[in-house]
Amino acid sequence: MGRQRKLLVCSSVETTTLNIVFLSTEAVPLAKTGGLADVCGALPTQLAQRGHRVTLIMPAFRSIYASGIPIEPTEISFALLMRQSVVGARLLRAELPGGDHPVEVYFIDQPQYYDRPSLYGDASGDYSDNCERFAFFCRGAVQAIERLGRPVDIVHCNDWQTGLVPAYMALEETRREWMKRARCVFTIHNLAYQGRFWHWDFPLTGLDWKHFRPEGLEFYGHLNLLKTGIIYADQITTVSPTYAKEIQSELHGCGLDPLLRSRSNVLHGITNGIDDEIWNPATDKYLRLPHERGQEPSHGELGNGNYDIHTWQEGKAIQKQRLQAAFDLSVDPNLPLIGLVGRLADQKGWDLIIEVLRWHLEQARPTQWVILGTGEPRYHEALTALASAYPGRFGLKLGFS
Repeated sequence: MGRQRKLLVCSSVETTTLNIVFLSTEAVPLAKTGGLADVCGALPTQLAQRGHRVTLIMPAFRSIYASGIPIEPTEISFALLMRQSVVGARLLRAELPGGDHPVEVYFIDQPQYYDRPSLYGDASGDYSDNCERFAFFCRGAVQAIERLGRPVDIVHCNDWQTGLVPAYMALEETRREWMKRARCVFTIHNLAYQGRFWHWDFPLTGLDWKHFRPEGLEFYGHLNLLKTGIIYADQITTVSPTYAKEIQSELHGCGLDPLLRSRSNVLHGITNGIDDEIWNPATDKYLRLPHERGQEPSHGELGNGNYDIHTWQEGKAIQKQRLQAAFDLSVDPNLPLIGLVGRLADQKGWDLIIEVLRWHLEQARPTQWVILGTGEPRYHEALTALASAYPGRFGLKLGFS
C-alpha cells in the first residue's frame, strides 16, 4: 500500500503558510472540459489569497494560447526516455489572474503530445496514446518541481491523468530531496474515468516491473492510473461527503470500492463550491444584452439582462426569450423551457434522457428543450435526428462552449 505517512489537516491552516503544488490537466480559463477545470482554476487562487504559496503545473494544451493570459518561455527544459525514444520538453510560465495574489502556472510544452484540437480525444474516441501523453506529464511534473528548486509541502494531484505522481513520491528508489518532505493529496473528481491501459504500456511509467502487481499499479491485468493515485497518496479527497460514501459501495465503486474501503481512514468528501464573483447573475457580462456588453451594471439597474434576488422574475424572463430566439424556438413565456449542458456520455445517463426527450416530443407535451454538449457519436446522431424532426420545440448545439 505504499508509504503510510500522516498528512496533518491543521485547524490552524489560516496561519500556517504552506508551499502547495497543484497538478491538473484542466484549469479555468486555460483548459476545460468539465468541473475539474473550475476547481483547479479557483482553488489555487483562493489558497493564495489566504497566504499560501501556490504553483499550478499543467500540460501546454493548444487552448492555453486562446485564454488571453500572457505566456512566456523559461530557461528550463528536460528530456525523458519514452519507450525507445528520447522526448524533450520545455517549461512555459504564466499567472492565473488573482488580484494581489496571482498563482504561478508552469506548462509542460511538448507539442507532439499536447498541441491537439482537444484535450483527451476526438469524435472517434480517446487518443490512442493517452497513456504515453499523461505518463510524460506526470514524469515531466516531477522534473519541473525538481528544476524549479522550491520548497514543497503538499503536491495536490487531480484525477487519473496525475495518478502516477503519488507513486513516484512513494516508490522511487532514489527519491528526490523534496519528496522526502512533501506529502501528496489525490482528488477523485469522477471515479468512472480511471485511465486504464494495457499492461505493455507500463514501461512508459519509468517504474520497475516489480510494482506491476495487484498491490500496486496492476488492475485485472491492466495498468490503472486512478487506482495508482488512490493507493499511494497520503490523503484522498473527492467532491462531496455523499460521493465519498457512494464510491465505497459496490453499486458506485466502479470496481475500486474494495480499495476505497481499505483507505477509508484517509478518504474525505469536501463539497465543491462555486466562485460567486463569476457565477453571479447580477454582474455576469454574458447575461447582458448585446448592445450593453462591456458596461458595468449600475446599482439597482438590472434591466439590461442581469438580475438579482429582487429582480429575478424580470431578468429570467428576458433570458428565456433570448434563448428561445437564439435556437429558433417559439417565443412563448408560458412554455416550460428545459436546458441541459454537459458531456454526451453513457455515464451521464443520456440513454435515459433521450427516451424522455423522445416521449415528450412525440406526445406533443407542452415543453421546449435546449441541449448543449459534445461526446459520443451515437448521442450526436440521436439528438440531431430529434432536432431535425421537431424544429421550434427542440434546440441543439453540438460542441463545447
